[in-house]
Formats: sequence, structure tokens, C-alpha cells
Amino acid sequence: MSILTRQILSALCVSFVLSLALPAAVFFVFPLSDWRLLWDKVVMGLPFVIFLPSLVITVGLIYGVVSGMFWKRQLQRMDEGLYLLEQGRLPSQQEMYPVQEMAKMVERMNQIQKHINEQTKLSQKMANEKAIDQEKQIQEIVSQERNRLARELHDSVSQQLFAASMFMSAITESQSNMEKTEMKQFKVVEEMIHQSQLEMRALLLHLRPVALKGKSLQEGMKELLEELAQKVTMDINWKMEPVTLDKGIEDHLFRILQESISNTLRHAKASSLEVLLIVRDELIILRITDDGIGFNVEESKTGSYGLQNMHERAVELGGTMKLVSVPNKGTQLEVKIPLLNTGGDHDD
Repeated sequence: MSILTRQILSALCVSFVLSLALPAAVFFVFPLSDWRLLWDKVVMGLPFVIFLPSLVITVGLIYGVVSGMFWKRQLQRMDEGLYLLEQGRLPSQQEMYPVQEMAKMVERMNQIQKHINEQTKLSQKMANEKAIDQEKQIQEIVSQERNRLARELHDSVSQQLFAASMFMSAITESQSNMEKTEMKQFKVVEEMIHQSQLEMRALLLHLRPVALKGKSLQEGMKELLEELAQKVTMDINWKMEPVTLDKGIEDHLFRILQESISNTLRHAKASSLEVLLIVRDELIILRITDDGIGFNVEESKTGSYGLQNMHERAVELGGTMKLVSVPNKGTQLEVKIPLLNTGGDHDD
């Protein structure tokens, strides 16, 4: 039964009872000399005994309808508020309730919504922290596995390649009476072993990239290049100007250097490598140059993940990457990053 129907029926019942009880009480205190007067007395065309109950019932009906509509409207507003609370929202405008009890209920709903919002924020924060922790754990596991693979490759395959290279060099030097064809074949094999060594070193550089670990960009670059110079026959030179950079910029530039060196070792067949880190006109410039065989830049851009990765890192820092390569004359990669909030300019 709806609130409107309940209010109407309640008002009708109360008014009907009152229409009988009140006259009975009056006439009991002030008895009539002749009860026929109730039928003889006519009000608005109706006998008094019928008019009075009809009037009281009509008033009760009107009161029931009005009060029923009022409470129905109040409960509908309360139901809308509960629905919004269920959806995790509150009305955009705070409504005023004439009934004090309902106003307290609305205030309680607001407190519940605030509590739900706090719990939701806490749950989202915990979920975010959990996701970050899981990502860190996964990265740590991947890093440990990459380091393990790098150690195994270095201790097994890399050492075997080095031994094979030394063995082939000893054979070619000891066999002075070897025919030209055989000598050429041995040279080819020796060159293949040397190239495999470069490929292996590039692979190890990818598997176990050297992290800055609290060092500055210049310190990390110098350490990387010095370690590389001890392992390859390539002539490596570098020039680095002191500059203070944010951690994110240093990390991206260092990764670009690693990727570029890896490409040089794997593909360039270069005999020299030059690395330049300078600041000019509020730009930090990283330039890497080799004298290798070069390649077609346009063809390599579309199919090289390494080049795409370096380009994305440069763009992420708001900079640019320019790549120039000439067949049989070498390759030059230049990255320029805007240097914001610097103390002064560096002049040539």
C-alpha cells in the first residue's frame, strides 16, 4: 500500500470515528429533548445527522490527500538521495527538509557518503601501491634474470669465442707456408669470430645495461666507455662538459648512448667511436660518431626498434634526434635536449 493511500484511509477512518464520537459525547452531556430534531434540522439540503459525518469525512479526505502527497514527495526525495548514495554520489545542491527527523537522516547520509569516499580513496591508493609494488617486483625479477643470462653468456659463449679467436690468430701466424686460399678462408673465419664477439658484447650490453646508480651522467658515460675500450679493439674517444641535469634527462641520455653503442658494435664494423656531450645555446647535445660502413637511414627508421626507441626517448624530453649516415664513411647520431632553468650559456 502506498503512502498516499495509507494517509487517505487513515484520515477517513479517523474522521468517521470522530463524526460519530464527538456528537455522541456532546449529546450525552447535553441531551436533546427530541431526537427527531437531528432529522428535521436541514443544513445545505441534508439532515444534520447526515451532514455532520459527511462534512467531517470530506475534511478528513482532503487532509488525507494533502498529507499523503506531502509525505510521498518527502519520501521520494529521500529515495532519490539513497539512490545517489548507492551510486556513490550526492545531490549537487543540498536540499532542505521541513521535517526535522528527515533532515537528520539526510545529514547521516552525507556522513555515510564522506566515509564511503574516504574508504574509496584509501582502497584506490592501496590498489595503486600494490600495482606499483608488483611492477617493481616484476622488474626486479626480470633484471635478475637478465643479469643471470648475461653472466652465463659471458662465462661460456663469450669466453669460448675469445678462445676461438686466439686459436685462429695463432694458426694464421704459425702457418707461414699456408696457401693463399686457405689463408683467406682462415681470415674469413677469424673475422666471423670477431664479429660474433662484437655481437655478443652488444647483446650483453642489452641484457645487463649499466645503470647510473647515483653517479652523474658524465661519470656513468665515462665508466661505460672505459669498460668498452678494454674489451674491443675499437679506438674510443670522448669529450664531456660538466652540466647538472635532472635524473630523468640523465637516464634517457644514458640509455640513448647505450643503444647507439650497441648498434655500432653489431652493425657498423667501425674502427673508431667518438662521443661528445656539450651544452650550446641552452641545449644539451649528445653526439655519437663512428667510421663504420653506414646504412640507409630511411629504410632503417621504419624497421629498427632501437632507432625508434632512441627517437621516443628524445621526444619525451622535448628534444630532437638527427641521424646522418654515409655509406663507407660512418654514422653520426645527434640528440638535442632543451636545457631549462640554467645558470648561464656555454659559448664555443
